[in-house]
Amino acid sequence: MNDKKIIIAGLLVFIAIILFPFWYGLLKAAPAPELKLTEKAKAAKECVRPTEYMKAEHMQLLDEWRHSVVRNAKRVYVNQSGKEFNISLSNTCLDCHSNKADFCDKCHNYASVDPYCWDCHIDNPKEKK
Repeated sequence: MNDKKIIIAGLLVFIAIILFPFWYGLLKAAPAPELKLTEKAKAAKECVRPTEYMKAEHMQLLDEWRHSVVRNAKRVYVNQSGKEFNISLSNTCLDCHSNKADFCDKCHNYASVDPYCWDCHIDNPKEKK
């Protein structure tokens, strides 16, 4: 039983090594980016769903929309307040949030996600060529 001090020291070193990435991450975490809304989005004052929902669940909503359009040919979305929206990433979402670099890309880069939306959809459908 003379190894008690060595065992305790070993356990403390083990715990410190295991928890180091968490401590390191807390010190290095960057603040969430500030998003720039377009004038049209500011004027609308309302998105398809509430802001907090859209921040957390917009990808699920877009997946539901894709399923609705592709499988059911349903192109109209009615939100909780009864307002109707055309189901379209390019023409509904990007109509207000046309600044993809300052809106979409900032958050996606911060969260280290690479959405596949742009494989099919163009960044700015209303842009003149």
